[in-house]
Amino acid sequence: MSEEAIELLKRALTLPLEERAELASSLMESLDLIQDEDAEAAWQEEIARRIEDLRTGRVKTVPWAEVRKKAQAILHEETH
Repeated sequence: MSEEAIELLKRALTLPLEERAELASSLMESLDLIQDEDAEAAWQEEIARRIEDLRTGRVKTVPWAEVRKKAQAILHEETH
């Protein structure tokens, strides 16, 4: 990373949380130069399928505490 980018990052990190989030979002959007309309349609279909799976009971949700516990266990295993 260039000195200019490092300095900009340091300044950005002093912004309030909401402003940092907006800045990060704008930066991410600037990287997405090519919009794939097929990909957007595919995501919409996937979202609809997942909602239907939840609605019909084909899949069940998992509480966040359980997901976090499993993720921490996996990360702990990988670091040891």
